[in-house]
Amino acid sequence: MSHKIIKAHFICGGKYHDMQFARLQILQLLYENEKIYTTFAADYSDIEALEAADFLVTYTCDVVPSDTEIQALQRFLKNGKRWLALHATNSVIEFLEDGRVGAPRTAPALMEMLGSQFLAHPPIQEFDVSVCEPRHPLVADIDTFTVNDELYLSEFHGECIPLLETRWTGSIPEFVDSDWHQDQPRLVMYIRPYEAGQVLYLTLGHRRRTYDMQPLVEAYPEREPGSWENPVMYQLIRRSIGWAIEDLAD
Repeated sequence: MSHKIIKAHFICGGKYHDMQFARLQILQLLYENEKIYTTFAADYSDIEALEAADFLVTYTCDVVPSDTEIQALQRFLKNGKRWLALHATNSVIEFLEDGRVGAPRTAPALMEMLGSQFLAHPPIQEFDVSVCEPRHPLVADIDTFTVNDELYLSEFHGECIPLLETRWTGSIPEFVDSDWHQDQPRLVMYIRPYEAGQVLYLTLGHRRRTYDMQPLVEAYPEREPGSWENPVMYQLIRRSIGWAIEDLAD
């Protein structure tokens, strides 16, 4: 039996989400595999840990890497490594004076790597998620399931291989990008090939509790557990970790 350590680097931080919960859950899922040793950061600044890692996991919101950190991420993927990006990793958020929320295109290199940029979401609601590539081991044997989460509406960059999708059309006046009337699949999970590496993006995973909207809101009035109350969420992350290390197994 091999005793080679597989090194993960996990970045969890940012705004408007229950980062403590996400950190605990994802670290526990990584810890289930005794070969995985995980380093942790709240942003992309620990380039040394990133360069030493065999794979990367991110759960962030409105965390944008510096130019130097972008270059480190590009090298990471060019070296053939894998990146599991969760929920709001692809978000840049701007609150405008008129009360709307914007998604400024100020981090094009990051969004090019991730394959998408978050633009808007309707109010948190139940929606069905279906498999669009049932032969892929990441989603094989998963039936259509229902979550109560943020339904991400994004713009996409480069090749993306769809795995999970949902449908939604309508207007969202709270966001600058408000018009989503074109009826087309809204990707929930996909693979983004980039250079020799790959990014696996899962948009599910919103979570918020009382104090997570400070300083905008002193006490948030609702608890938003998101997809974490559905066992499929954990199944998908476990499979995603397996995907991230599949070429590292002896």
